Amino acid sequence: MRILNKETNIDFLKLRKFALALSILLMIGSLTSFFTKGLNYGLDFTGGTLIEVGYEQDADIPKIHEQLDGIGIEGAIVQNFGSASVVQIRMPQQDHIENAVVGDEVLAALRADGLTVIKRDQSFVGPVIGEELKEMGGLAMLVALICIMIYVALRFEWKFSVGSVIALAHDVILIIGFFSITEVEFDLTVLAALLAIIGYSLNDTIVVFDRIRENFLRMRKGSSEEVVNTSLNQTLSRTLMTSITTMLVLLALFFYGGQTIHSFAEALIVGVLVGTYSSIYVASPMALLLGVKKEDLMPPEVEKEGEEFDTL
Repeated sequence: MRILNKETNIDFLKLRKFALALSILLMIGSLTSFFTKGLNYGLDFTGGTLIEVGYEQDADIPKIHEQLDGIGIEGAIVQNFGSASVVQIRMPQQDHIENAVVGDEVLAALRADGLTVIKRDQSFVGPVIGEELKEMGGLAMLVALICIMIYVALRFEWKFSVGSVIALAHDVILIIGFFSITEVEFDLTVLAALLAIIGYSLNDTIVVFDRIRENFLRMRKGSSEEVVNTSLNQTLSRTLMTSITTMLVLLALFFYGGQTIHSFAEALIVGVLVGTYSSIYVASPMALLLGVKKEDLMPPEVEKEGEEFDTL
């Protein structure tokens, strides 16, 4: 199946300097926002209490906020969970209420008007566990990038390996910058989305690299720039088809999946857009910048047995 009916002849590399400048600016902005503003970490990382309650009728979210404010609960996130009558309340640690009784305090406040409120679930995450999750999450991404670098270096060539890892690091930094600037909650589902995007973007990059390697051996008189441009055009239809079909699913999750996976879907949407861009304008141009050429991908010559002797 093809999206484009005929072969394209787009000069992608004509804009590589502009794309490089744009990527550097976006990465600087993302890192600046991350180190100055930080991320809006969810309870998975900061610690706190999660309570799930059920009502007999549709829950009044603004009223619940007022009831929580009345007992001094600060920073609570209230949202429907699954249905309009089920509510999930996420609260950071409160200085004036002990974690052991915060659930009872909240239930008492919600039942103050005589409504029937049933506690369905309650869980607590300590700050120490949250810090461990931060460290392990960062370590997971670092190990993934190192393993990818080794894999691509063994399968292709070290210049492709460096280009692919730079593209993946570019994707991760831009997604983190997006969450830092927009202040969307960063929780474990977003971390899972980041790891998924690393795999998605790498798959797209490997497809392009495979075609570049084939064309380096096929187009014997073409320059490195011509080979890369031709390869990008040949894989463009596949790239667009993969990105569009993936985006349709993610948009459905974003609009109809509910608040629980809202951040997860949002991270994947941004990741697919950034990953598609980096496969074209970061990974391959970086390999060119490092000086990849046809000789780097030629299979080594195998000396035949007895070749050193003169032919009789």
